[in-house]
Amino acid sequence: MQTIFAIDDYGAIGDGTTLNTRAIQRAIDACHAAGGGRVVVGAGAYLTGTVTLRSHVELHLAAGARVLGSPRIEDYETFGFPGYFVERSPEKCSQALFRAADAEHIAITGLGVVDGSGRAFYNTAERAWGVFYPKPAAPRPRILIALRCRDVVLDGVQFNESPCWTVWLMACERVRIRGVQMHADQAMINNDGIDIDGCRDVVISDSILQTGDDCIAIRNMRRLREVEGVCENVVVSNCLLNSWCQGIRVGCPSDGVIRNLRFSNLQIISRGNGITLDYPERYLAPDGVATTDVTGVAFSDIAIHCGASPVIVSVADAISLKRLGRLRFTNIESSSGKPWRITGSPGTIIDDVRLDQVSVATEAEEPLLLKHVHRLEMNRVSLTGGAAGAAYRLPDA
Repeated sequence: MQTIFAIDDYGAIGDGTTLNTRAIQRAIDACHAAGGGRVVVGAGAYLTGTVTLRSHVELHLAAGARVLGSPRIEDYETFGFPGYFVERSPEKCSQALFRAADAEHIAITGLGVVDGSGRAFYNTAERAWGVFYPKPAAPRPRILIALRCRDVVLDGVQFNESPCWTVWLMACERVRIRGVQMHADQAMINNDGIDIDGCRDVVISDSILQTGDDCIAIRNMRRLREVEGVCENVVVSNCLLNSWCQGIRVGCPSDGVIRNLRFSNLQIISRGNGITLDYPERYLAPDGVATTDVTGVAFSDIAIHCGASPVIVSVADAISLKRLGRLRFTNIESSSGKPWRITGSPGTIIDDVRLDQVSVATEAEEPLLLKHVHRLEMNRVSLTGGAAGAAYRLPDA
């Protein structure tokens, strides 16, 4: 029988105002010291700062439980674990509500809610570009950061209003995310849903993600860690993705190896783009070197409705990636304001692309733009543009 540790027994008070960081940490540490078990957050509103997750500990949020992230950045600790270059942290922030490093068999489960108090970190009276709140100068915490962890489970919980990325997993193995929901004020900039960074064997399923930025980002930010790894074997299925930016992002120009990704049975609704494998100069690392190697990415049974482009596979002319290829799009239906774009660069020929049972309806005159593509195969592809024009443009392909 699983050993139960109730946070109330360690001094936690669910009144929404008492800071419970130490009480929750005491419960987790006691559970870990006993060899593992379940730490239970009961009904109530529990305010907390940074809590460190430990091996063999399941943090369970019962129905009616609310874990509230503190609105004060001073209540969060820097993610200063060995092997991570904290000074290179994206968005100049390494703080998180929950954190873990080199742990195994960790889980956050249940029917409760984690609320990151995101709006407290923004000036909500203003809008940048008429869309987002201005990016704050001060750091904004994420809800969860995990580094080099194994057997990670997120199941059933709602993660709401993250001030920055909601869940960031770095160099983790055997990750299962099922039945979670993420809801955020979509005017909060950079509040990604799930960032899978240099991880292996990841399954994300049956979830609803509503974010201002990327719902799901697959990255391999090698320059953040001493040991460069591979991001591979990621499966995403049966999810609803709603974004003001893009539903799915795969890679940036200075990432490492990303391979063997499968996305299926998804609905993507986006004010911006649907799926992006986009490598512009502005996303290069400070050293200006493009190192990304992306192969074996398959998308199937996906409906996309977006204001911009449903699919972007694009490399800036000045960038030469190590490799970008073996891409599959099967049974994709899209409606959009802008066209599909599969455009390589003189230094990056996109190789081995297959479109099968793809339906494109767009307001753009040309539904599909192609450039610097090698070994392109199209079967049962329907292209409908908003005005008379070429069905697709094919220079230098």
